[in-house]
Amino acid sequence: MSLLTQESTRAAEAYAALHAVVDPELDEPITDLGFVRSLTVSPTVSSTEPVRVEVHLRLPTSFCSPNFAYLMASDAKDVLTALPWTDHVVVELDDHHDSDLINAGLAADAGYLGTFRHEAESSLDELRTTFHRKAHTAALERCLTGLLRGQPDLAEDAVGEVRLGDLPDDDFTASLRRRRAVLGLPDLPEAYVLVDHDNERPGDIPLALRRARSTRISIDGNAHFCRGLLATRYGEEVTSPAFVPLTDLHREGASS
Repeated sequence: MSLLTQESTRAAEAYAALHAVVDPELDEPITDLGFVRSLTVSPTVSSTEPVRVEVHLRLPTSFCSPNFAYLMASDAKDVLTALPWTDHVVVELDDHHDSDLINAGLAADAGYLGTFRHEAESSLDELRTTFHRKAHTAALERCLTGLLRGQPDLAEDAVGEVRLGDLPDDDFTASLRRRRAVLGLPDLPEAYVLVDHDNERPGDIPLALRRARSTRISIDGNAHFCRGLLATRYGEEVTSPAFVPLTDLHREGASS
């Protein structure tokens, strides 16, 4: 493999790794949301030379929540550092009112509490847990609402008896399974779908479903709003490099 091809391959691998980083509130990958402004892999003259990866992130507004911003930037640095060929990873957040503070904390590996000190209300672990639970709630609502729409004779009260094995093999179900796994919920065909993060079933099924729907609508609405703000803020700004969609990368990999 030529060094130029290797550099291109590494850039694609780095971008694919960033796809695992999600906005905690919107529950979507930062790559899909357009938050990755640029990604560069340092050119090397030999296969043994240290590899530097630098990523710049952007957000819809300069006043997006600092803890969300730090979480995404920190996760981005973690997934890139975990790649076997990276030697030095730099992740910077652009155009945010706390950019200097966040970037300094990331560079020093100070952690969230070390970066924000007395301003930090809670740890990142607590923040992650809150949004993992919301993502699970939204995912189960999408699955159950899909069943209700596809089966007009299915009563709303009856969705409390729906098991994982009753769900279709589609993207919504796959998403729900991933979120259950994060929370440590059972992934068995006989497991109930409508449960909370402690695997407890609700007593009032319609009320639980309405609350779940409210959570999902909030997440979807915020995502739509943020996309609009990002497009307004940056317009047609070209990101660097011009990334190939992951679906195309997978397709190329399968055919090679």
